[in-house]
Amino acid sequence: MARISALVGDVRRALVARHYSVRTEGAYLGWIKRFILANRLRHPLELGHREVEAFLTRLAVEGRVAPATQNQALCALLFLYRDVLRVQLPWMEEVVRAKPQRKLPVVLSRDEVRMLLAQLDGRAWLLSSVLYGTGLRLMECLRLRVKDVDFQRCEIVVRDGKGGKDRRTLLPRSLVEPLQVEVERARVLHASDVQAGFGEVWLPHALARKYRSAAREFGWQYVFPALRRSMDPRDDLERRHHVDAEFVSRSLKRARDRAGIAKHVTAHTLRHSFATHLLEAGYDIRTIQELLGHKDVATTQIYTHVLNRGPHAVLSPLDR
Repeated sequence: MARISALVGDVRRALVARHYSVRTEGAYLGWIKRFILANRLRHPLELGHREVEAFLTRLAVEGRVAPATQNQALCALLFLYRDVLRVQLPWMEEVVRAKPQRKLPVVLSRDEVRMLLAQLDGRAWLLSSVLYGTGLRLMECLRLRVKDVDFQRCEIVVRDGKGGKDRRTLLPRSLVEPLQVEVERARVLHASDVQAGFGEVWLPHALARKYRSAAREFGWQYVFPALRRSMDPRDDLERRHHVDAEFVSRSLKRARDRAGIAKHVTAHTLRHSFATHLLEAGYDIRTIQELLGHKDVATTQIYTHVLNRGPHAVLSPLDR
């Protein structure tokens, strides 16, 4: 057990050194622990590519996980062997791959979006409105820094989005005033933290060493700061983090139930609705691709399939 505990510590340090996010760190550690437990607590050095193949195959055959889930488990184990144990695994050709399932995104109608937002207030309303009005992913929204919201140009700069890419998206004019109020709220919290001897926010990569005063500057603070300071698991320093993602998820679930919407609603549903409603309004798919930050236009084209099944594309022969 001591060897296993030491290994977990080595994995965590390797993830931190390579600037993986806390969420990725948690996911990778979870898969590595599951792999070790599945092999009766044997050290991974005593195992090899056949055990990895068997583990991944069980995920697909018995666990029936999605391809993305199986791929995440594979990435975690490859990281373990390649970057921590310095062992090169042979290419695993015998892994039974999880079957890809082509699923259409859940999209709310405009009326359903209005009904949903009408059931929200305060920060929950503002966060949900930003998600629908900008097409941001949930974590992109929560990690917004004050300096990246341009009220004059009505645009938002997304830093280090999915795939490590930066991009610009629009800021709805109707959200300018509520967001300015939220920023002023963040300013008051930050001033209070500085007065109490805190006020440093977490900075990505090596920015904290390169710009030593940046962590205390207001521009780097989160637009949606948490109500309380907490200990940062990366370095055990007390900081004010951003709002918890669970707050948004719970708020949307309650709002959906109160609005009587039968569809499954998550933060990503608002992003899907943003893209679909822009297509319905006649905006070209390349523009929407840029706003969403998709690497390939083929990813954005899924929303055209949603349209083709809606009332705006095809008139049923029964209605003729």
